[in-house]
Amino acid sequence: MASSLLPPSLPFLIVSYVMLIVVPSAIVAQQIRHFEFNVQMAKVTRLCNTKSIVTVNGQFPGPKLIVREGDRVVVKVTNHVSYNITLHWHGIRQLRSGWADGPAYVTQCPIQTGQTYVYDFTIIGQRGTFFWHAHISWLRATLYGPLIILPKIGVPYPFPKPYKEVPIILGEWWKADIEAIISEALQIGGGPNISDAYTINGLPGPLYNCSTQDTFKLEVEAGKTYMLRLINAAVNDELFFSVADHNLTVVDVDGVYVKPFDADIILISTGQTTNLLLRTKRSHSKATFLMEARPYSTAFRGTYDNTTVAGVLKYEFRTAAFHKALPFRAPTLPAFNDTSFAANFARKLRSLATPLFPARVPRGDTDRRFFFTVGLGTLPCPANATCQGPTNDTMFAAAINNVSFVTPATALLQAHYFGQSRGVYTQDFPAFPAAPFDYTGEPPSNDMALGNGTRLAVLPFNTSVEVVMQDTNILVAESHPLHLHGFNFFVVGQGPGNFDPANDPASFNLVDPVERNTVAVPAGGWVAIRFLADNPGTNSKLLKIKVPIC
Repeated sequence: MASSLLPPSLPFLIVSYVMLIVVPSAIVAQQIRHFEFNVQMAKVTRLCNTKSIVTVNGQFPGPKLIVREGDRVVVKVTNHVSYNITLHWHGIRQLRSGWADGPAYVTQCPIQTGQTYVYDFTIIGQRGTFFWHAHISWLRATLYGPLIILPKIGVPYPFPKPYKEVPIILGEWWKADIEAIISEALQIGGGPNISDAYTINGLPGPLYNCSTQDTFKLEVEAGKTYMLRLINAAVNDELFFSVADHNLTVVDVDGVYVKPFDADIILISTGQTTNLLLRTKRSHSKATFLMEARPYSTAFRGTYDNTTVAGVLKYEFRTAAFHKALPFRAPTLPAFNDTSFAANFARKLRSLATPLFPARVPRGDTDRRFFFTVGLGTLPCPANATCQGPTNDTMFAAAINNVSFVTPATALLQAHYFGQSRGVYTQDFPAFPAAPFDYTGEPPSNDMALGNGTRLAVLPFNTSVEVVMQDTNILVAESHPLHLHGFNFFVVGQGPGNFDPANDPASFNLVDPVERNTVAVPAGGWVAIRFLADNPGTNSKLLKIKVPIC
């Protein structure tokens, strides 16, 4: 099977950390929501193949958590499997609750077999669609579920209340054991095998062999408005999404309201969420409509799963006369490498920017600026091993500014909390590439060689920050979704080719840029973000409650 060029290290490459100790003030939660997660193995059959996967409470996808802004969330997690476990609450800012964020060896040590850990955090100033997933190795391939945050009681949506709200979580499925796949990939230095299918709410749908019975079905009533809470929990891929013959209105991304706009097709990157209003037809339609998702990629075929997942949208009929086979209607999705669609869709996203929901983007000159080159390179092959890099003596690795992240043996937050950072990390992450080059052109061959280490960037509290992330054409130009823990940020600009520091900032949107927690660095292009470093801690978190010791 072909192997993806996206290396396993990429999800751990967010290397901008904020480190500060403050005394947390008291937080009064409206209500305490308790949940109990038992991480356990369960047998699941997909694509005519049964295998044991890691689940929460035996469910795939995992339990849907519904809480409200201001609630305190307490999740007791007990690990009953042979793998170490951590869980991340993707997009939750974790103000004053850094130990609850979940990235292994950054804010906590993993939960070992037979052990229990309690995630305890309060939802402050956030509402919308989020999700939780494992944040160690590739266990998030099956260990994930929706996290829905409702507005405070009495606070309405800035659009008419929908008739129903439906989570639509997109994922990937491998027939083989995903931990065996990633273990082999780490040993040989290539990317993991591509997935065998995409899924909607854990189901691959009728376009895959042996999967008609495993199809997500949404039965709707005529003349109603439904809010689809779309989540991309796929391990690697950005995805196009559409519902045949139905218009969608985008009202929210990553838990932040946007200026509504209509779209037939949605593009959603790994780790992103999008709330969509779907208005059903005024009368019962004599057809069944497919909702479909398939990948957007600028890499060559064979490095990603080039298949399509489908679910069914069917109108509810109240008379037996309509209980017959109905024709299927399928949407038309863009070509897998339609970069112009991706760029145009990104330009439509704007913050709502009203007095009730302002866009607090740092304006003027920021205190700190970073220029990060994001892409692939090579590291030397380990001794007595055969690798699958460009040569048998090298292995692929992902990097920012030619630094590939090395997971420490002691959690970074723990090392900082106890003042024992010596030998764990250094505070010298480069703010700019050591040797600038033509990032999207033909790079010098020696730029493929990387360094590695556990290197952090340290910011004073309340620093205003601008980060420009530049894709590189080393080995391959790809879109790279990147997620910043502990913060939302504003996407103030993006474009094709190399970033021009003399001219491009003049076109930055500092009025109503979209606010989110995950952004895709365009293939062969750049994106600029701004945020305020107002959430102290390691990996943008604060120090609180007892310390989990590695």
